[in-house]
Amino acid sequence: MPSLMTDTPVVMSITSNDATGGGGMSADIETLCSLGCHCTPIITSLSPPGIFTSKYSQVANTGLLIEQIRAVLEDIKVDLINIGYTASITNIEAIHTILNDYPTIPVVFHPNLTDQPEFQDMVEAAAALLLPRTDMLILTKNEAEALSPAADTLSACAWGIMEFGCNNILITDSTEKGKYYTNHWYSHRSISRQYQWQRLPYNYHGAMGTLSGAVSAYLAHGLSLAEALQQAQKFCWQALQNGRRIGMGDLVPNRIHWCQR
Repeated sequence: MPSLMTDTPVVMSITSNDATGGGGMSADIETLCSLGCHCTPIITSLSPPGIFTSKYSQVANTGLLIEQIRAVLEDIKVDLINIGYTASITNIEAIHTILNDYPTIPVVFHPNLTDQPEFQDMVEAAAALLLPRTDMLILTKNEAEALSPAADTLSACAWGIMEFGCNNILITDSTEKGKYYTNHWYSHRSISRQYQWQRLPYNYHGAMGTLSGAVSAYLAHGLSLAEALQQAQKFCWQALQNGRRIGMGDLVPNRIHWCQR
């Protein structure tokens, strides 16, 4: 009987559920599967689309969150952990505990800080507990400024954030005006690289989740960080270019665009 085992890369995704299917766990599962990875989903919270207040959001119980993660890690060889929306400080503390027990697993982190209800406390907790274990941090310009509020330039933001222990940061600056926008990669090895992409005419729900999921997938496949960042941005841009309007809101990235031509 042939072996049923597979060498498919496994990425653990830790984030919220998004009922629209545009962002959150749906974005991670679609992106990772599209790029040939298996996703093990760990849900941090349930909430109606776009609503993150304590009145409506149900945060995962800390004990249950830890048990879910441990059950997977004890059974499956996880190649990378991709962290998205952490719904509470207790979520962050729980994830921190797990990461300390599995220090060799690489971590990609897009904290989605702009949607946090306890903004300042969450920023401080994420900076102190998760950034020191993050191999690749993915931020919008606004999130970078939240983590390094005293900085007066994007570069200063990046170097200030790296003082928390994170070695690599990709900052997307979609606030730029004009035909193109620029993503910036900063590394503790004094590497600074810019990537310019054509601006698309629509707004998208789930773009950053698609980007962080793609970076995670390519790293899990064994690409170098430079190669993973280049390929992930290309995949994300193409998913946005082929985006679809599912409801009345922003377009949703089409993460399986490559097989629908």
